[in-house]
Amino acid sequence: MKKPIQYTDEPIGEIKIIKDFLPPPDKLVFRRKSVKVTLALDAESVDFFKKIAQRNHVPYQTMIRSLINSYVAKYQ
Repeated sequence: MKKPIQYTDEPIGEIKIIKDFLPPPDKLVFRRKSVKVTLALDAESVDFFKKIAQRNHVPYQTMIRSLINSYVAKYQ
């Protein structure tokens, strides 16, 4: 078990207030319009994405979508 932090009543020093640089919450969520499609993929490809997605704790469909979006952005 870690030792508890011992706080003291010493001066903190010079404090610098910085400008709020974070966007408002409604600007943090960017959703693109999506279209549902049916796509048949090789079982090996889906197994690959499922394995990698599980390791990274993300849905495999999100990984496939991200891959396609990256490809489109590069060649658009």
